[in-house]
Amino acid sequence: MLLWLAVIVVTVFLDQLTKYLTILHLKPIDTLPIIEDVLHLTYVENTGAAFGMMKDARWVFMITSTVAILAILGYMACRIYVQKVKMSWMEALSLSFIVGGGIGNMIDRTVLGYVVDMIDCRFINFAVFNVADSFVCVGAGIMVLYLVKMTVEESRAEKKARAEAEAEEGETTDEIADETADETATEVESIPEAEEVTEAPATEAEERTDGEAAEEADHE
Repeated sequence: MLLWLAVIVVTVFLDQLTKYLTILHLKPIDTLPIIEDVLHLTYVENTGAAFGMMKDARWVFMITSTVAILAILGYMACRIYVQKVKMSWMEALSLSFIVGGGIGNMIDRTVLGYVVDMIDCRFINFAVFNVADSFVCVGAGIMVLYLVKMTVEESRAEKKARAEAEAEEGETTDEIADETADETATEVESIPEAEEVTEAPATEAEERTDGEAAEEADHE
């Protein structure tokens, strides 16, 4: 947990550092072209959500952001300290980036009343955004990849378990078949013995008859 708290702190620090430099150097000149009409650094005061959406809803975003940040931190603490689960690095990193970005923008809304944006991608006519927004988006992307990875691994595990179960069923069927074959073979082997026992008295009777016939012949 301490590692991911450090990631959150670094994320907030980088966001606030870039915003401080933006206010210090960009505000007086408004915009600085990095690549003309492609990528600019432009000073913008955003009173809405990320990427300039829903302007002038400061308190709504402050409340929802606070609830979301506390919920994510509570989830991470519960997983690590209560459930004693070792979180995947992808899951923990994504949540840390989201929390760090959320805190960075929350500081601006609380202290300044607006969020400072500076990254201006003009080649796609996109809204101006900041480092905190970037961390939130990267964190969300990592979370999507993590969920896809988990889904694929669970699907493979289910297929493997199903294959092992079918293999065990096949082995059980083979064992039953072998036992049945052994029992049949034993029954077949016991049939001649019964015939021998049945034939034995008949042989003794024939010998007795031959002996009587010989005695009669001697008397004559």
